[in-house]
Amino acid sequence: MQLHTRRGINLGLAAASLTILIPRHGRAAEIEMRHVHNQPVDSPLHRRASELWDAVTKDTGGRVHVTVIPDSGEKEGIKNPLPLLISGELEFFTLAGNGLSALVPPADVQATPFAFANPAQVYQAIDGDLGDYLREETRAKGLYLLPAGCFENGIHQLTSNVRPIRSAADIRGLKLRVPGSKVYQDFFRSLGADVHTLNLNRTHDALKAGEIDSQDDPWDDVELLKLYEFQKYGSATSHSWSGYNMLANLRRWQGLPADAQRSIEANTRKYVALQRADTDRLNGELRTGLTRRGMVFNEVDRASFKPTLAEFYPRWRDYIGRRTWDLLVSHTGPLG
Repeated sequence: MQLHTRRGINLGLAAASLTILIPRHGRAAEIEMRHVHNQPVDSPLHRRASELWDAVTKDTGGRVHVTVIPDSGEKEGIKNPLPLLISGELEFFTLAGNGLSALVPPADVQATPFAFANPAQVYQAIDGDLGDYLREETRAKGLYLLPAGCFENGIHQLTSNVRPIRSAADIRGLKLRVPGSKVYQDFFRSLGADVHTLNLNRTHDALKAGEIDSQDDPWDDVELLKLYEFQKYGSATSHSWSGYNMLANLRRWQGLPADAQRSIEANTRKYVALQRADTDRLNGELRTGLTRRGMVFNEVDRASFKPTLAEFYPRWRDYIGRRTWDLLVSHTGPLG
């Protein structure tokens, strides 16, 4: 068997596998779990998630310890965390709504094109009645969506090494990396883009290799993943929003002691709020920083997208569901 301790000591023993934690005070943790996310180690998400779980360990007197695994765990051989979360082999996974939508279609509401005006409007919705509904839908699939537990990624923009996107017409022909569901991707196909789907942590290599020439993400991803090395133009489309929902396997969650659940929920609220502030500040400052790195920025004629949106929104509403749509527009006002 292999014995793993918090200090990283690995002792090879000939027997079955055993994972155990030895905290600094010398007493083994009773509950050892993992949290996988898709951001790099120098991201606000990784830093605040690490602080979150340190606080939980302290609150529970060392009985609970959670290892935070960045970059979706690929370096540790975790190729697809969501099935592991569903099965209970993984306890926590931080996933964007458009990634969760493969299992829970209403979760794609978070990525609704040209819906949210700013992150504050998003938080009001997903920390309120819209989030309550998404928790119901997610619970029905065997997962627990933590209240007020959506870390920030930000408002999505478009970057390219081909040309600036000044209007919807400029998207035609771009080899564009787009995250999320097929319905979300179809929005860009309807604008004439050559849509490619890649994991976020493969985007840099795909740009370098010329597999794609453009991508759809907030400014913080452009900085943290060094996408600026292969992207010349930053176009402020502000066309969508994404965050990373803190998900737990429902059965594993229900098996936790009540005090551990309370600590996790309270610290999730606290450190998600701190991470949102970190990321909002970063996204607000990065146009200046990325300009120094050689990128050129421009504003976009958002009205040029309206004809496509008028045709797209009915399909989107059918996909996310009428109740989800109604909750969305109660926060955003009428769309289309």
